[in-house]
Amino acid sequence: MLWTLLLLVAVDIAVVATAAVLLTPWLVPVRNAVAAHLPFGGASARIAWWIAILTPALVAFVWAQLRYTSAQTMAEVDARIVGPDEYPALHERVQRLAQLADLTPPRIAVADADVPNSFAIGTLGGATVVVSEGLLSALDGDELDAVLAHELMHVANRDATVMTLASFLPSLTNGEYDPLADLLPGGSRYALGLVALGFAYVFSARVLAAPFGSLSFTLGFLFLFAVTVLLGSVALGVFTAPVVVLGRSLSRAREFAADRSAAQLTGDPAALVGALETLDSGVDDRPGTDKRSAYAGVRGLCFLPYGFDTAASSDSLAIETRSHPPTTERVERLQSVARSLETGSV
Repeated sequence: MLWTLLLLVAVDIAVVATAAVLLTPWLVPVRNAVAAHLPFGGASARIAWWIAILTPALVAFVWAQLRYTSAQTMAEVDARIVGPDEYPALHERVQRLAQLADLTPPRIAVADADVPNSFAIGTLGGATVVVSEGLLSALDGDELDAVLAHELMHVANRDATVMTLASFLPSLTNGEYDPLADLLPGGSRYALGLVALGFAYVFSARVLAAPFGSLSFTLGFLFLFAVTVLLGSVALGVFTAPVVVLGRSLSRAREFAADRSAAQLTGDPAALVGALETLDSGVDDRPGTDKRSAYAGVRGLCFLPYGFDTAASSDSLAIETRSHPPTTERVERLQSVARSLETGSV
């Protein structure tokens, strides 16, 4: 888990550094202004410049990934935070299980979906466990406790935060996430783009030798801008590949770990086995469509891999950050945990 988190941060550093390098032609005026106020020059000034740029940019990038991915994932499944007044039994279950796990109870959200599933998302400010109305209808008693315990173990082990972080770049590359469109709906997005393009055009005067405003200057700017966008797109795809691999390699082990920890927490592996078999066997009998799209980022975080739309789980070509182990293998391992609990070897 720690190595995966460090590698994800390393990828984020590479993304931020690449963006800074690609934007260097337009950052020259800012760099010169900063260098003019430094008491030293040469290599020390360049190092100080990169530290000043990369450190806050990296912190902001990680924070934005977690915050945006969490909010976007909730929105994609029409999930809303619910209080104990609306779902008292659900809150009581989560509170009781969190106390058993010595864990601060996470926020609870309910998704308006008939497909039974659940997932946990984590941010720097806490975690949220999301369950669907379909899950609450399909399961009850010990089996529902087992699923909730599974999600709480993802929270306790920091899986939720790491997987939330790992889902951002693949979803961005797939086109599932569009932060600018979400933050700036309507024409304001294009207005901001035109303003940014105007500033870039003006700042290009520091790096282009042609007279400002001339045809040759404009053509040079357009070429520089096109190369920057092209290289940025290629770099994004290159950096996404290791994130997908990291997410998949982590997921298989952590899914088994969450199953095992949940079984130990409740002391009833059979309940989780029953929940897995009930939900997995009922997929083909459920409606083939849902009013939400089955985004890979959402499916990648779920208790079962079909997400919230069973129809899209078999034919989607989207990149997924999480590769769920087969349900049969999860059941076999839980049966092994049950035998260990019976013999007292756990």
